[in-house]
Formats: sequence, structure tokens, C-alpha cells
Amino acid sequence: MSTPIAPRPPFPPFTAETAAQKVRMAEDAWNSRDPERVSLAYTPDSRWRNRSDFLVGRPAIVAFLAAKWEKEQEYRLIKELWGLKDNRIAVRFQYEWHDKDGAWYRSYGNEQWEFDENGLMRRREASINDVPIAAGERRFLWPLGPRPSDHPGLEPDPR
Repeated sequence: MSTPIAPRPPFPPFTAETAAQKVRMAEDAWNSRDPERVSLAYTPDSRWRNRSDFLVGRPAIVAFLAAKWEKEQEYRLIKELWGLKDNRIAVRFQYEWHDKDGAWYRSYGNEQWEFDENGLMRRREASINDVPIAAGERRFLWPLGPRPSDHPGLEPDPR
């Protein structure tokens, strides 16, 4: 007997308000850096393209995220709604992290998300670029975990 899949409101079709809620929920989950928790937002057979990696299914997502957060230390992320239509959401994001040698980076990206009727993401496509930054250029300075509600979202960045 298989375990039923828990629905993840809000459900499509999305409004600007429910899409923004979905984006913030995803941001908070990713900032937990808990691969199992994050994977529950995706269908069991979810398909991903992350940079040049292609993944299918929750076990692959968990393994990918565990390796990601081992490499990308002190990871802090901000996501922002960019667009929506029916069961699809477009997001832009930035995150900061450092490698094992202490070199800091800001990663800039865009994602396209597609959801099933239960509010689970069945498809995620991400394009991401990493820019080296000095430790003094960091902007995401809150304690590890979810971004505080009073911390600003993404600001235009000329870099």
C-alpha cells in the first residue's frame, strides 16, 4: 500500500497573491537547507533541469540538494515572483554562499515552475550564474534559516 501524497496549497490556477505565497513558501523551505523537507513540495516523479543537471523524482532531488548544500555553505536565498499563468509560475532569485575555502558568491537565477492540481511542483527549470563577491559585499546577513519578514526582497543589482 502506497502512502497518499499530501496536497500543498495554494492550488492552481494561481492569482498574484497565491503565487507570491507559493514563492515565499518555497524560499522558506530552501532556506531550511533540509533536502527531505524541500522534496515534499514536488511530485514523486518531478522533472528538473538545474543548470546542466537533469533530475527525475524525489530521491534524485534529495541527493542533489544534499550535495548542493554541502558545497554551498551558509546558503541564504531570496526568491521573487516574476510572472504567472494558470498552473505556472516564473521566479527570479539570488542567493549567497561560500565554498569550503571561504570564497563568497552571489548566484543569480530564474526558474520556471509547473504545478499539478494538488499544488505539487511537477516541473522545475532553473538557469543560474555564480558571481564571486567579497565578504564585505554580502547583503543576505540574517541568521541561517528563513528570511525575516522585515528583510527587504531583491533589489536591482548592477552586477
